[in-house]
Amino acid sequence: MKDLLEIYENKQPEIVFNWKDSETEAEGWTVINSLRGGAAGGGTRMRKGLDMNEVLSLAKTMEVKFTVSGPVIGGAKSGINFDPQDPRKKGVLERWYKAVSPLLKSYYGTGGDLNVDEIHEVIPITENCGVWHPQEGVFTGHFQPTEADKINRIGQLRQGVIKVLENTTYSPDISRKYTVADMITGYGVAEAVRNYYEIYGGDVKGKRAVVQGFGNVGSAAAYYLAQMGAKVVGIIDRAGGLINEEGFSFEEIKQLFLAKDGNTLAADNLIPFDEVNEKVWALKTEIFAPCAASRLITQDQISSMIEQGLEVISCGANVPFADKEIFFGSIMEYTDQRVSLIPDFISNCGMARVFAYFMERRVQMTDEAIFNDTSMTIKNAIKNTFDHNSSKTNISKTAFEIALKQLV
Repeated sequence: MKDLLEIYENKQPEIVFNWKDSETEAEGWTVINSLRGGAAGGGTRMRKGLDMNEVLSLAKTMEVKFTVSGPVIGGAKSGINFDPQDPRKKGVLERWYKAVSPLLKSYYGTGGDLNVDEIHEVIPITENCGVWHPQEGVFTGHFQPTEADKINRIGQLRQGVIKVLENTTYSPDISRKYTVADMITGYGVAEAVRNYYEIYGGDVKGKRAVVQGFGNVGSAAAYYLAQMGAKVVGIIDRAGGLINEEGFSFEEIKQLFLAKDGNTLAADNLIPFDEVNEKVWALKTEIFAPCAASRLITQDQISSMIEQGLEVISCGANVPFADKEIFFGSIMEYTDQRVSLIPDFISNCGMARVFAYFMERRVQMTDEAIFNDTSMTIKNAIKNTFDHNSSKTNISKTAFEIALKQLV
């Protein structure tokens, strides 16, 4: 696996597009690792301090993810080094997408990512640039459909991603009009845990869980884990956190989800970040869902959780460990050798899978069909890993080997 990984990591990306904004200090990159299958896909993120190496590592991660979610295309990513809280953000995104629109028409498909919203920013801004849909390049480059078929499938994709959830199994509150895009990634993170216990033995019900991050992914993961009967004992977010060693009830987690301040945990009894960051890693817990930014989790934090009975990690964040390596760094390897570590390209493939699902010809548009498809995709990937290695350790190593054999 390590030899395959070294070849894959060191292979230069096929395309690097670099942009400098004419009106602000913003700088952006689209990195296309390869045009496997004639196209590449990966979302657009924005954060202050982002650099090209971050975008490159995420592009390579996306390519691995497509071996699980489909379609059979290359990995890509876009990143903009700019403060997303800056009031000039909208103008920056408008100029960025105008510059990158020829790629989006031809062979690159994008979507929302960290601090960039799929529905309110990516779709309307790219439409104004003459792009039918942010995934148009994948249709053009990979599927090469007839014009009529392209129109039909883009219509299906457009409708599906922003579909308002009507089923109370999947929506915390149907009156608030949560969409597939709002909930699917966190759902996949929770389903990875449920499928893990189903395949490797055990039951998610009654297991204690810690969730890191309470944005779109973390809050939805907490919601669905609690719905399955897991006991969320700790939540740590940028602003602070909450701890309840007996476990929050499903109703309490649901209320925390509904009370979010944008993408941030909000509660009257919020524990300050420094205090919760000291305590949360020492909680007795079996499940850990890291759903915050990349490269945050230290070996000390993981060691502490392992001592407290940690069984499984389902990664909602891409590359959640504080390793310098693109993928399989020393902290990730240490973790993989000691507990069941479901890698990000399996557990957080929900949105990529939704795109792939709606790109197919005439699919069912019900909440159940969409969410079950993501669950089955994750289940099949975990089962495939189990069939190659039935041990509860080295799951990530095995999963990477399966994926990299398709790419190298």
